[in-house]
Amino acid sequence: MTRSRVALLCALGIDNFGSGLFLPLALVYVTQVVDVPLAVAGTAVTLGTVGGLVVPPLAGRLVDRVGPRAVVIGAQLLQATGATAYLFADGAATVVLAAVLLAAGQQLFYSSLFVLIADVAGDVPKDRPFAEVGMVRAGCFGLGGLVAGVLLTWRGMEGYRVALVLDVCTFAVAAGILGFFVRLVRPHQKDCERPARVLRNRPYLALIVFSGLFGLSLDFFLIGTPVFVLDRLHGPAWLPGAILALLTVLTSVGGTLALRLTAKLTRIGAMRAGSALFAAWCVVSLGVLLVPEDWRVVYLLASTLVFAAGDLVFGPRSGALAEAAAPPDARGRYLAAYQYAFTTAQVLAPAVVALFSVADWLPWVLVGVCAGLAVAGLGTLAPRLPAEAVAPGQS
Repeated sequence: MTRSRVALLCALGIDNFGSGLFLPLALVYVTQVVDVPLAVAGTAVTLGTVGGLVVPPLAGRLVDRVGPRAVVIGAQLLQATGATAYLFADGAATVVLAAVLLAAGQQLFYSSLFVLIADVAGDVPKDRPFAEVGMVRAGCFGLGGLVAGVLLTWRGMEGYRVALVLDVCTFAVAAGILGFFVRLVRPHQKDCERPARVLRNRPYLALIVFSGLFGLSLDFFLIGTPVFVLDRLHGPAWLPGAILALLTVLTSVGGTLALRLTAKLTRIGAMRAGSALFAAWCVVSLGVLLVPEDWRVVYLLASTLVFAAGDLVFGPRSGALAEAAAPPDARGRYLAAYQYAFTTAQVLAPAVVALFSVADWLPWVLVGVCAGLAVAGLGTLAPRLPAEAVAPGQS
């Protein structure tokens, strides 16, 4: 049990270190290395990411049939293939192909990851296991972002390709650790005669929609921050990495603390609080346009504190709620469907970032409004979900 937990945390940490190296720089890589204009790059990445939309239903069935570990390993290898394709991209068409492969791997990964975490954790509430995984992944992602900043500062344009090669390697290493060292606590259920249908569960569908409104902020932060800082504000090349490093410090040590501080909140209440903080982050970040240039670096670092608070409050509770609200005999399909909240956000985020070419304020307003709608929508959802899932031990 302990060995599997440690191995899982190591594999996910290595995976996210590699993602931190490249994912936040994906659009910048396409514009500066592949030399595709920002508006075209955003559209190409969006079109490629749409390919990931077909993956969650297939992933859910695979998880319920063969278990989550094999599916996660396959996802790592598919992501490695997609990252490799970016190395050979030479125009919009090849960027779309690379984005399709990488997005399909990402959706396969996230559609099966939380079932794997839940199975390794055993029969306990999943808030803390998800928080612990989130802390490790956030810390390693931020470390990857910091290393990417160092590579760009020291190696210039060549640093993008070095980061991408390292990303490919981390996927392969993570897959190997999962294959050799992670064992599940209990056998995974093969199939069920009368599977629960997600499309008939309206409260769960609403949870997916409202989580997606929140999730847009996450992807916008990851790919929009480098574009906003480097292309729009013409800030220093190291700043996006520094912002991710600050986020690393906060989210890698604050996950369990945030759970304790919000212990009196239901899972829905915590998710609403996190969404409200994300809306506030958009307002605060937009204010940088009014700040003197000499103070912008400090201001952007300070605004990251608001984003980190929202992420810490929302993240573990959303995953735990989605897992607890799913029927036990169809967790793979339900959690794969829940991934559509973040798949849709991932599809939309590059197009939202591309709106910087229209006006510097427009993406911030759009993302902030979506976070506000999540606060309102989640408030109507609590009575419609299983009471034990919303407030474990309090029903």
